[in-house]
Amino acid sequence: MHDVLTIAALQAPGSLVGPKSRIDWLTTIVDGLENVDLVVLPELFLTGYNIGEHVQQWAEKRDGAFSRQIAELAGESQIAIHFGYAENDSKQIYNSAVCYDNTGTMIGHHRKLLLPPGFEADYFTAGNAYSQFELGEFKIATLICYDAEFPEAFRAVAKQGADLVIVPTALGAQWGVVSQSMMPTRAFENGVYVCYVNHSGDENGMSYFGGSCIVAPNGKDLARAAGDSTCMLVHLDLSHVRKAQKRLPYHEDCLKLPKTI
Repeated sequence: MHDVLTIAALQAPGSLVGPKSRIDWLTTIVDGLENVDLVVLPELFLTGYNIGEHVQQWAEKRDGAFSRQIAELAGESQIAIHFGYAENDSKQIYNSAVCYDNTGTMIGHHRKLLLPPGFEADYFTAGNAYSQFELGEFKIATLICYDAEFPEAFRAVAKQGADLVIVPTALGAQWGVVSQSMMPTRAFENGVYVCYVNHSGDENGMSYFGGSCIVAPNGKDLARAAGDSTCMLVHLDLSHVRKAQKRLPYHEDCLKLPKTI
């Protein structure tokens, strides 16, 4: 059924080093999946997140050699794969995410819009556009980590028709409120599914919160991870988006609010 989407959200180990080890790990997991439409992975999955100057070494052009290996895996397994990577484009590096469909064809791409201070601001250039793609009957938007912490960004992609918002993230252990409170709120206030996928464990001295979650349009958790590496399988039903948005027409009613104080 094209109006039902089965997602496998993979909370990956932060301890994996380099693209090869990460692709090997992913291949082992995907080989064990059945009847899954889409695999979702964390922010900068292909390189790792807290890797300092190695991001320059492992960054690659869109549809580069390592990404093509994942595209081939998607085609061989007949499962779409959505993952974060460091995109090298004309001497600028972007914190990006890409989706290959079950034939290995690129169908979605997003560059992170907002860069928090620290590592990311030192190495990356910010993107400047929202993007969406379709899988079955679902319209899907991507917001990477910090992007999704702004209600304005979520509202923008939801009003553009997104039924599901995928949020690859690298959420540190001290920021659990984002996973626990903000993501359910974003789902509820827009009447959309949210798939929020984080790393687990430690990476070069950084501890990840874990807490990956898939949230329904009514703000209720469909699945939620603890701190360890795991795979969460959930079936999404498009009719629940329509029902939630009809019951609470926030998108229409927000236009009635006064523009000034």
